Amino acid sequence: MDNPALSTELGIVVMLCILAASLWIPYIVGVNKHPQTNADSFARPPSLEGFPEWVHRAHRAHLNLLEQLLPFAILVLIVDRLDAYSTVTLWTAIAFFWLRVAHAAGMITGAARMPVRPLLFTAGWLCCLIMAGAAWKG
Repeated sequence: MDNPALSTELGIVVMLCILAASLWIPYIVGVNKHPQTNADSFARPPSLEGFPEWVHRAHRAHLNLLEQLLPFAILVLIVDRLDAYSTVTLWTAIAFFWLRVAHAAGMITGAARMPVRPLLFTAGWLCCLIMAGAAWKG
């Protein structure tokens, strides 16, 4: 049975999935560290208004990662299927991963303020476009 090695691009998608699967942790820590009164969190999660700002930002960081991970991962899978990997796709995947780590860390800590946070998100979007271009040419 043939067992091909995982490409760097697919390996990065795996790491991004682990990041996305773990990014709920800061939010849950914050929610449990600052419980809200008169809220049945089982029936409906409490409004983010009663929590410290970093808890809200942790929630947004998770959602922002999911917004970009899905299209990026699909594009990498298409590039893989077309065997269209190149130096450009390699460095685009690496850049995308570190942009998403910086975005999540900056968002949760509050360090990535205007204009850094939207620039990080936009750079991730550009990585998606570059990967789409590789798929299109593939």
